[in-house]
Amino acid sequence: MIPFANELSRADWHPTVVEIYEYWRSIRPADGLPGRQHVDPLNIPKHLLAGLWLLDVQREPFRLRYRLVGTRIDRAIGRDVTGQWLDEAHPQIKENVPFIERYRNVVLTRSPSHREGKPTLWTHETFARIENLLLPLARDGATVDMIMAYSVLFRQDGSPAP
Repeated sequence: MIPFANELSRADWHPTVVEIYEYWRSIRPADGLPGRQHVDPLNIPKHLLAGLWLLDVQREPFRLRYRLVGTRIDRAIGRDVTGQWLDEAHPQIKENVPFIERYRNVVLTRSPSHREGKPTLWTHETFARIENLLLPLARDGATVDMIMAYSVLFRQDGSPAP
């Protein structure tokens, strides 16, 4: 099995973030990472689909492209960004090195990444907090060529956005 750095502690995660992580773990083959071919939207609980998004990975130069964007994410962004490069859809990330490094680290380490904090990209609506998870996908089981992401956005009162 191609290892990844750590199993992530899920104790403080939103329940839907735990669900998508457990789905990713369940499709992971014994000899490597799951690839897009293992992701079956029919097997993902319907209530998770609106917060799901997929990014294609281009390695040189490192860039990410929105492949699929759930309806909750479209609403949060304020427009459909499917097919757009992340740095074109959100020009402000070109100056945000830690933002890009998080994604690059998922690709290089083949490891998931969990984050909670202030939203940096999706400012169409005012959200107090975001929780998201980046999950590596690799068609060949080893070389990450896609990232499956899931996000929960929280309103000012702490409730998740629908």
